[in-house]
Amino acid sequence: MPRQKMIGLFGGMSWESTAAYYRLANELVRERLGGLHSARLLLASVDFAEIEQLQSRGEWDAAGALLAEIAQSLEAGGAELLILCTNTMHKVAPAIEAATSIPFLHLADATAAAVRAAGITRVGLLGTAFTMEQSFYRDRLESHGLEVLVPSAADRAEVHRVIYDELCQGQLLEASRRAVGAIIGHLGDEGAAGVILGCTEIELLIGPADSPLPTFATTRLHVEAAIDAAFA
Repeated sequence: MPRQKMIGLFGGMSWESTAAYYRLANELVRERLGGLHSARLLLASVDFAEIEQLQSRGEWDAAGALLAEIAQSLEAGGAELLILCTNTMHKVAPAIEAATSIPFLHLADATAAAVRAAGITRVGLLGTAFTMEQSFYRDRLESHGLEVLVPSAADRAEVHRVIYDELCQGQLLEASRRAVGAIIGHLGDEGAAGVILGCTEIELLIGPADSPLPTFATTRLHVEAAIDAAFA
């Protein structure tokens, strides 16, 4: 029987998407091993209200220090690799990597590999305003040879609102599903051949049937990469 490495999860940003990470990890291990097998996971879940306040104030160094401390606690608890269950907070990935000695699996790397494998080089990106407007995430994707398109300012504001005011609070509204689908259509009009659902909560709202473009669901891609690494 192959040995699973212990995966350390940074969760709670928001907990709705963290629940999807937990479920997917266990489903993938059961598919791989069968029977009663499940994933070896160590979860540290934060109070997202505290993180959101740091985001809003632009206090990224403080947020990085907080998550670096959590990373150290996960490593001390036996985690052998780390995944951060949120796209936006990958902005502070360097602080996490500097604080630990175990592998950190960057979400954008797993996503870019899937986009390239699909033969797509020009791709749209949806996420929080931080993810769409700042360079930390787009630069990582572009380092893999992708051209990344983001929505217009008005469309970015609408996606951000839907994420924080609805999805992070457990609300899935049909009007927002249609609105985000239309925004994806606008990216297609600009030449995007696919769209990265670069916020773990967006995947709760948008599935392949809701999008006029092929979708890349970052949560599943990230968890698949983590499970592969856990059995490597």
